[in-house]
Order: sequence, then C-alpha cells, then structure tokens
Amino acid sequence: MTIAVDLGLSIAKAKRRSFELPPAHGGTLVDRTVRDERGLELRRHAETLPRVVLDPRALSDLELIGTGGLSPLEGFLRSDDYFSVIRDMRLKNGLVFSIPVTLTVPRRDLGLRVGQEVALTEEDGTIHGVLEIEDIYDVDRDLEALEVYRTTEPAHPGVAYLRAHADVRALGGPVRVLWVPRPRFPQHHRTPAELRAEIARRGWRRTVAFQTRNPIHRAHEYLLRSALETVDGLVVHPLVGETKGDDVPAAVRVRCYEILLERYFPKERAFMSVFPFAMRYAGPREAILHAIARQNYGFTHFIVGRDHAGVGNYYGTYDAQKIFDEIGADDLAIQTLFFEHSFHCNQCRGVASLKTCPHTAEDRLALSGTRVRQILAAGERLPEEFTRPEVGEILREAYGGST
Repeated sequence: MTIAVDLGLSIAKAKRRSFELPPAHGGTLVDRTVRDERGLELRRHAETLPRVVLDPRALSDLELIGTGGLSPLEGFLRSDDYFSVIRDMRLKNGLVFSIPVTLTVPRRDLGLRVGQEVALTEEDGTIHGVLEIEDIYDVDRDLEALEVYRTTEPAHPGVAYLRAHADVRALGGPVRVLWVPRPRFPQHHRTPAELRAEIARRGWRRTVAFQTRNPIHRAHEYLLRSALETVDGLVVHPLVGETKGDDVPAAVRVRCYEILLERYFPKERAFMSVFPFAMRYAGPREAILHAIARQNYGFTHFIVGRDHAGVGNYYGTYDAQKIFDEIGADDLAIQTLFFEHSFHCNQCRGVASLKTCPHTAEDRLALSGTRVRQILAAGERLPEEFTRPEVGEILREAYGGST
C-alpha cells in the first residue's frame, strides 16, 4: 500500500514537471541577444560602424526583438512585411502581426546602403546593438495611420508620432542586441525566457496576464479576481515603456501595483513583472499585438477589457475584443478573456458589470481620467469605492496633494 501511494505521488510530481507552456508566436522564442565574450566582440565591432540613434520607442522595440517579446521578429521590418502588416495584419509568411515595428532615419541623414551594418545607440551614445541593413524603403504614413489607428487626425498620439517622423526612410533587417544593462525596474524585470522559467517553477499550467498602463482600481480588481478564479496564477504585466504625457508615470504606477499585490492578493498565486513596450494607442490592433507578446512571455490567457489600448473616442468600447473575430482560431496559442465594463454600484453595494448589475447609471460611480486628475490635483482623496485607500494616497502624493 505504501509503495502504491509513493508511486502515485511520484507520477503526479512528474506530470507537474513535464507540462509545457504555450509556444512562442511562430513556434520558437527568438533570442537575438549577444552576451559574454561574444558581446564584447560585438561592442568592439559596433564602435567602428556608422551610428543610428534610437528614440525611447525604438529602444523598447529593440529590447523586445532581442529577447523574443516580439517573436517571430528577428529585426526591424523590411518593406514587404511592413506593407503586409499594414494591409493584411499579417507578416508575409502568413503569421498574424498587427502593428508594424520599424526603424526610421531622417532622410537628410541617410548615407547608408543595403548590405551595410550600423550601430544602434541611444542619445548618450550607449551602444545597444547592431543592425544588418537588408532593405531601405519609404514608409507610407497616411496608409499606416488609416489602417493601424483608424484615423489620420494628428490629435491621436499614435498619428502624431507618425507625423513627427514623416520625412524618413526605414531600415529593415536582422539585429544583434547587446544585453540590456539598465532595466527601469530591475526587481520586476524579466525577459520572456525568464518569465517562462518562473511560471514553470511555480507549476502554473494556466496563467493569466493583465495588461495595464493605469493604476489598478476597484473595477480592475474585479476583473483580476474573476480571472484568478479560473486559472492557476496571475501576473500583473504593466506596460512601462513610453506613454503620452498625461498618463500616470510608470514609477508611480509600479508603486501602486506593489502595494496592491502585497496587501490584497495571495503571493503564491499573483506577482508583477513589467512589460517594456511603448504604447501606440492603436486600440484593436494593439490588443492583438499585446496578446502576441504575452504568448511569447508564456501566458496561456490574456485579459482584454473595455477600450483596451484606446484613447479618446477613436474606437468603440469593445472594438479591441471584436477584432479577435477577424483572425483564425489557430492563429494564436493564447486564449483571450473578455470582460464587460465594471463599476461600483451603490445599489449592489459592490463592484458589478453590465452583465450583472440591473441598476441605472445614476447608481454607478463613474470617474473619468480627467475627473480623477482634478481630484488629485486639489489634494482630495479618491473615493474608496473607486480605489484602495493606499493606492489613492500614492496617487495623491504624486500629483501634489497636501495632507
């Protein structure tokens, strides 16, 4: 009897160890990073090359290409992939990919040729990698804005970025990336390979990712707890790359996530890991790219709520959910969890959603981003029905509120 029990336990442990995480998009997790002695050789080689200076968005893209977060990309898009992604939401090889990831150079500074290598640096001259130029081509900003952002209005932050980078040509080709030396939040920074290893170490077969560029409030908590009821683990995976000026700064948001997870979620089932991607504000198109990236990080499930990656009134409330109907069931290995708009209802005396609450709008607490900023700037406290007091206090201090 004892032998049978021990054998059963051994089999159960073996099964827990043998499970596999979802494959990276395209089947293989890309790794274009160069380390150790090879990294030193690449750095010395890069010192001899012409230089292309990357802005914060391109630096984020370079990191995620290098570590596999944007698999199957091995570099910045060539022209055939660029136009295929814009028009068809697919790479030329047929894989779904919803937003073009390009590297552009001002036309006036372009003295480069196909077949040449260039060093990729940030503004202070730090070298982060090398690009082998396989293609130099003109981008179509009007087409890109219309198809990716669904608007050509310069008030849209994504379109504004394109307009500010209009007189350019794009460089396409594979990259080799020097190991990222200075992550913004080192205690929460994990590459896709590292996060996959952590999920496997915890034995989570079903892991859900929550994308956010805002502090988590009570309605978000409702989504997270609902999702956590159906999976083994939750990873709050906030975007910490470049965002628009009136978004809450990443450092403030990370403090809010830390205290929320510390006090209100089980440590063995939830943690945070940052996502160093720059926001595009492309709504539906960006929701698909966010899902692709989370598949690469090893998640089985991804939450898509109302107005995911949206801005202003450019997209319908649930367009970011509906766009997944435009791709095939086998195009992605990650599963999406769709949630309705949630809010605190005075009559329900708790957080509810449009699916569960029978009451009227007058009974629901709704605070716009503008109204939240007004409350904080005035030094007032956010209602506890809207956010946890600890989170509200962090935000109030960040926005200059007095005690």
